[in-house]
Amino acid sequence: MMAENMLEIRGLSTGYGKVSVVNDIDVSVRPGEWVSIVGNNGAGKTTLLKSVVGLLPATGGSITFDGVDVTRVAPNKRIRMGMAFVPQGQQSFGQMTVDENLRVVADRYGAEAQSRYDEAMEAFPVLREFADRRAGLLSGGQRQQLSIARALITRPKLMILDEPTEGIQPNIVAEIQRSIRSMAEDKGIAVMLVEQKVQFAVERADRYYVLAAGRFIGAGDGGVGAVGEAKDVMRV
Repeated sequence: MMAENMLEIRGLSTGYGKVSVVNDIDVSVRPGEWVSIVGNNGAGKTTLLKSVVGLLPATGGSITFDGVDVTRVAPNKRIRMGMAFVPQGQQSFGQMTVDENLRVVADRYGAEAQSRYDEAMEAFPVLREFADRRAGLLSGGQRQQLSIARALITRPKLMILDEPTEGIQPNIVAEIQRSIRSMAEDKGIAVMLVEQKVQFAVERADRYYVLAAGRFIGAGDGGVGAVGEAKDVMRV
C-alpha cells in the first residue's frame, strides 16, 4: 500500500559539524504533489535537501520515505528506494553525448532500458535534436534538462531538485517548469524543490514554504496569486 505522504519530515535539524543550519523543520510531500521551498541565499535550502537525501546526517528529528524511516539510511539506499536527487549545477558527463549520458543510466535496467530511455526523451523532446552532441557543448538550460531526464530514467517516487533554474535562459525555465508539473500530475511523482526564483517555484506548485535562517517563516498553497504573498514573506 502506498504511503499517504511519500515524504514526511518531522522536527528535522541538521548542519555541518557543530554548526546548526536547519532547525526543527516539518514538511510533507504526497505522491503527485509539487512542494517548493523558497528562500534567499544562505537560508539553508541546499542543506535541507542534502539531509533529505542522506548526504548530511540529521542531528534531530526524523525523515520517513514511502512509509519507511530513513533517518539513518545511507544515500545510495535511499536512491534505490525511489529518491532521485538533481543537485545544483547541471550535472552531466561533459565528454559524452546526450545519448550516451542517458543510456549509461538506462542500461542498468536491462529489458526496460529502451522504454526508460524513451520516457526521458518524451519529457524533454529537445534532447532528441542534440542526441549526438557532447553534453559539455550544450547550453546551461539544455544541460539541466539532461540532468532531470537522467533522474527520470530511474522512475523515481520522489524527485528532489536543487535550484533547477540557476543560470538558465527564460524560455527553457518555462519548459522545465512545465515538465516538473507534468511529473507530478501525469506520472504521480512527488516533487520537492528549492529555489530563489519565487515565480518559477510557486506559481505552478501545489504548496510552498518560505525558509529563512534555517526555519520556516511562512507557507501556503501554490498558484499565480501566491507569488506575491511568498515574495512579501521573503522580504520580512
